[in-house]
Amino acid sequence: MDYAIPCNPCTSIYRKPALNRQTTCPKSFACRSNVTKWRIKTMSELQTPVGVTDRAGSYSPSIPTHKVTVHDRQRGVVHQFLVPEDQYILHTAESQDITLPFACRHGCCTSCAVRVKSGQLRQPEALGISAELKSKGYALLCVGYPSSDLEVETQDEDEVYWLQFGRYFARGPIERDDYALELAMGDE
Repeated sequence: MDYAIPCNPCTSIYRKPALNRQTTCPKSFACRSNVTKWRIKTMSELQTPVGVTDRAGSYSPSIPTHKVTVHDRQRGVVHQFLVPEDQYILHTAESQDITLPFACRHGCCTSCAVRVKSGQLRQPEALGISAELKSKGYALLCVGYPSSDLEVETQDEDEVYWLQFGRYFARGPIERDDYALELAMGDE
C-alpha cells in the first residue's frame, strides 16, 4: 500500500515521524500535494513481511532477488516478477497485484501447487506435498522461497491431490455399511 511521507513541519503538527526521509512542502502545510510515495512493509496473516519496495519497485539491495516466471495454465497467462530470497513467492506476487491460485496459505493443501521447470526454491513448510513429489519437482508457492531465478507452471489441484493421496484411495470407493450408517443416524 502506498503511504505519503509528510514533511517535517507537517509531522510536528500531526506528531507522526517522517521516517528519516526529507521531503519538501509548501509553507501552507498543504503537504498532501507534494509528497514522496513509498511502498511500506505489510504483514500477511502468517506475520511475514511482504513486498518492501520503493516507488520504482526495487527491493533492498542487501537481500538477493530472483526473477520468477509463473506459467498459469488455468488462465493462459505468464507472469514475471522479482522475489527476494526471504519472501514467499505467492505473497510477493500479490503485493505486485498478480493473481495466482491459492487456498489455505499455510502449505497444507495443493491449490497453489506448481511444477518447477527450471531453477530452485526452498519450501521447508510445505506439508501439502510429500518428499516424493518435491523430488519430482512439485512445489507450493504459498510457502516457497526462491533460491535462484525460477520458472514454474501451475498444476491442476485435483491432479496433484491424486498424486499425493491416490495410493490411499486406489482400491476404489469404500463399501457402504448400512448398519454403521443406521447406528450413526440413531445417535442424532
